[in-house]
Amino acid sequence: MKLHQLSVFLENKPGRLSEPCVALADAGINILTLSLADTQQFGILRLIVRDWQKARDVLEKAGCVVKVTEVVAIEVADQPGGLATVLKALESESVNIEYMYAFTFRSEDKAVLVFRFDDPDAAVAKLQDRKLNVLSPVELYELVEQ
Repeated sequence: MKLHQLSVFLENKPGRLSEPCVALADAGINILTLSLADTQQFGILRLIVRDWQKARDVLEKAGCVVKVTEVVAIEVADQPGGLATVLKALESESVNIEYMYAFTFRSEDKAVLVFRFDDPDAAVAKLQDRKLNVLSPVELYELVEQ
């Protein structure tokens, strides 16, 4: 139920963002979704790709500093209050969200969000207890290909 996310550490200067993107493109690796967070001096490019091991190797060979973390993709009702419902469920279970970002596609009437939890295994169990749809990597990749 967990996905592997690549976090690429970048200097916050013109041209630094294109370097990992070009390296992945040259290797034929498609970025399924991404998030970019920055400070004045550095940024973190977070990526979800199908073959994370190959992408990690490509990026490291290109000179990037890469960290692999586990994240969870959850289907959320794509309507007012959909996210609030999930957040309330997590709050009531004392699950800590470190960060989150949206996936670049929808699944029928659902949005797909990526969450980084301080304890992904506990979060997945609690979400499933609440009947929230936590997507497996296979389910997620199948949605992307539709």
